[in-house]
Amino acid sequence: MKVSMGADVLAMPTPVWIVGSYDQEDKPNAMTIAWGGICCSKPPCVAVSLRKATYTYGNVMRRKAFTVNVPSEAHAKEADYFGMASGRKVDKFAVTGLTPVHSETVDAPYIQEFPLVLECRLLHTLEIGLHTQFVGEIVDVKADEDVLVDGRPVLDKVLPLVFGTGSDSYYKSGPFLGKGFSIGRGYMS
Repeated sequence: MKVSMGADVLAMPTPVWIVGSYDQEDKPNAMTIAWGGICCSKPPCVAVSLRKATYTYGNVMRRKAFTVNVPSEAHAKEADYFGMASGRKVDKFAVTGLTPVHSETVDAPYIQEFPLVLECRLLHTLEIGLHTQFVGEIVDVKADEDVLVDGRPVLDKVLPLVFGTGSDSYYKSGPFLGKGFSIGRGYMS
C-alpha cells in the first residue's frame, strides 16, 4: 500500500553536477546542483535550476554561459564542498586544489579533473518559485579518453555521483543492467 506524503521534491535519483561560471572579475566559480537534467535532444540542451541568492545565478545571468561538470566518485568530497561554500567568500578552486580551465567555446570555466563536461550557452530562463531554471544549449562535450567506449562516455567508467533527495545523501551509480531499447523487447509484439 502506498502512503501519501504530500507535495515534496522526492524524485530519485538526481544528478550531482557542478555548474562552472565566471564572476564579474573573471574569477572562476563552481557550484554543486542536484536540480538538473537533459531537456532537449535537438538542439542538445540541459536544464539546471538555481536560486537567485546564489553567486552562480548572477554569474550565469551576466555571462550567458555555464559548464556542467560531472564529478566521479573520486571527487565526492569536492562536489559536496562546492555545494556548501559560497564563491562570494572563498576561492573554491584554491581550497580544493582542482583546476579551472577556460572553455574555448563558452564564457565559463570547466574542471580539468572531472571526467565529463558539457559546455553550454544560455538559451532560456524560467522563474519557478524559489528557483530559476536555466536552459543551456550544449555547444561542446569534453570527456577524458579513459571514460570512452567506441567514442562515447559510459556510465561505469565516468562513475558519476547521484543524489537521493529523500535522504539528502550521495550515492554511487549502479551496475550495468542491459542495453537501452533492447531489454524490454520481450514485450514487443
